[in-house]
Amino acid sequence: MPIGYTPEHRTFAESVAGFAQRHAPIEAVRRDLDVLSAGRVPDFWADLAATGVPAIHLPEEYDGAGAGILDLAVALEEAGRALLPGPLLPSVITSALLARYGGDDIAKRLLPEFAEGATGAVAVRAGLTAHQTQVGWEVSGTAGPVPGAANARYLLLGARTDAASTTTGELWFVVATRDSDSDLGTGAVDIAPLPAVDLARGVAEVTLRGLEITSSQVLQGITTERVRRLAAVLAAAEAVGVARWCFETAVDYVKIREQFGRAVGSFQAVKHKASNIFTRLQVATAAAWDGARAADERGADAESQLELAAAEAAVTCLPIAREIALDCITMLGGIGFTWEHDIQLYWRRAVFLAQLLGGPGEWNELLGRRALASLDGGPVRRFELELDGDVDEFRAQVAANLERAKGLEEPARRQFLADECGYVSPHYPKPYGIGADPAQQIVIQQEFARAGLVQPSTIIGEFALPTIMAHGTEAQKDRFVPATLRGDIIWCQLFSEPGAGSDLASLTTRAEKVDGGWKINGQKVWNSKAHEAHWGICLARTDQDVAKHKGITYFIVDMSTPGIDVRPLKQANGQSEFNEVFLENVFVPDDMVVGEVNQGWPITRTTLANERVMIAGGPGMAAFGKLVEEIGASVGSRADQATAVKLGAYAAENWALRALTLRSTLQQLSGLNPGAASSVLKLAVTEHQRAVQTTRLERVAEAGLAATDGLAEELVTAYLSIPAVLLGGGTREIQLNVVAERILGLPRG
Repeated sequence: MPIGYTPEHRTFAESVAGFAQRHAPIEAVRRDLDVLSAGRVPDFWADLAATGVPAIHLPEEYDGAGAGILDLAVALEEAGRALLPGPLLPSVITSALLARYGGDDIAKRLLPEFAEGATGAVAVRAGLTAHQTQVGWEVSGTAGPVPGAANARYLLLGARTDAASTTTGELWFVVATRDSDSDLGTGAVDIAPLPAVDLARGVAEVTLRGLEITSSQVLQGITTERVRRLAAVLAAAEAVGVARWCFETAVDYVKIREQFGRAVGSFQAVKHKASNIFTRLQVATAAAWDGARAADERGADAESQLELAAAEAAVTCLPIAREIALDCITMLGGIGFTWEHDIQLYWRRAVFLAQLLGGPGEWNELLGRRALASLDGGPVRRFELELDGDVDEFRAQVAANLERAKGLEEPARRQFLADECGYVSPHYPKPYGIGADPAQQIVIQQEFARAGLVQPSTIIGEFALPTIMAHGTEAQKDRFVPATLRGDIIWCQLFSEPGAGSDLASLTTRAEKVDGGWKINGQKVWNSKAHEAHWGICLARTDQDVAKHKGITYFIVDMSTPGIDVRPLKQANGQSEFNEVFLENVFVPDDMVVGEVNQGWPITRTTLANERVMIAGGPGMAAFGKLVEEIGASVGSRADQATAVKLGAYAAENWALRALTLRSTLQQLSGLNPGAASSVLKLAVTEHQRAVQTTRLERVAEAGLAATDGLAEELVTAYLSIPAVLLGGGTREIQLNVVAERILGLPRG
């Protein structure tokens, strides 16, 4: 799942990849490493400029494509994936900053040159010193290392000053180098190339000795923080591309590398490692996408949104690319640690990107303090879906219906929402729902939130009803679907058994044919709602002599039938949310079989073609908000650095996961397959929830020894409830196997 998921972005990415393959194959890059690391502009640079890639984000009035930062991020991801050498990243960071903060005069003078192929470089901190003079400024000092400076035509540099004319104490200006015929500068610029970590891209120190700067060179409204934000967004996009290549290379290798007579990719340890890397890569991709879309936002709070999203991208993407590269080297084994393997060049670029803006601590602290400031009305990262005007009429209708629903008491309100509106499960086809498409589903969720109402849920019915609607008889549909939507029927799921959890097809509960129906005997476990359910969906084996997936039948069981014994399971948290169910000669009539006998296994995997669409967020994300509130209530803005840094790390992860959910929803809205998003979210969200709940518990310290304090009792209970999150829907280990085999294509063990 690359940054650009639309067909247009995919086509653009393919064109960038094709250019890199034709003009900068890795063999050519290796051949020219000495001159590239010294900062020489590659021979293909003019051809790349002719394609319009370096100017994709620049306004059309300055000969750019006017596409925006997101399109540029798509190109940078592919450039990273191809290890494209040269000054693309520093040049587009420079031109993007000039376009955003340079003003009309600088933009008119310089942006057309960048569109034609001028190169640029920017120092990401104001490390020089400026003194105000009668005609402007005099700047001295050394900045660096500055990526791309060795052969840049223009440099964007920052200096500290105590002059009263600058409100920020900084002066940012553009200066031409000795290789330019521009009048921007006096030539008092010394550029000294440095040994580069990234062997395909040069860095240099820039020294100024009394350089005279005029007002025509100064950028207004720009600060170190703003420079670093945009640099973080664009570097994150390239980092994701680097990580993608490393991951794809490692997975391809373990599919064919054999040890002990079989491919190493069939070993569970390797599968789990690959799946974990894949999960981290998808989360990082979502964070890079979120940063790029924030850079394209306009409005009163655009800078605050960019600040948050850029920090999220810096924390999530830059160090992860370095670590993913290292993990992939270990998957490759000894060959990956040799100079001859190309991954070492990618690893070096990943190290370069991770070091570009310093370590993540500064970004983490910023996010942590912004999270605490949100309690007092400070900005938070937005993940709202903006839908076009085509839904306005539908939105007005939903709002009117919900206003009417607010005047009703339960159960009349639930009946109105189910029978007259179809809003309980609006994605269901009529007459049960309204056949809502993804956009309409989101409108309904948004309007429920605006009305202050909770959208009803059928809970386990979300598993039962789609199957009944797809495979059940008309009588079954009429009997169960409307009543469940009205809330008259509560369901439970009788699937898992003590010996058949993740391997559900190994179930041993048996159903034997008798006159008029079936007699079921067996034991089920981990059954939510079984103690209060009216009906259960049950899998039982009806043929013992066929393969385990083929002899299973899907039943609807009346939970009041004699022979059913429901025993609540007391959990470690002291609660009884689950049950075990014993079935002894439980009679189920023939008309309660769903689909055909012995065809229950494929039926269990059924969902309607138009599935439920959910907005970013959910219970797995809520623990972070509670942690912020708890820290805010105890220390507020006075949180120490360590606390702010840890909170910021969680903020970055939380927002990246919300971005991943939002991307998945937008793909569904566009009629695209969201791919692996659901599997990735299951793995990533549960680990995020585990970490946050653990931190919440640790904060109460010795108060957690006894259940006398209200908050401590709540947090101990929340922590002791974590296994339900980790085990629900399949253990993490099983999920890792599923991702490895079904998504990554690794061989079965």
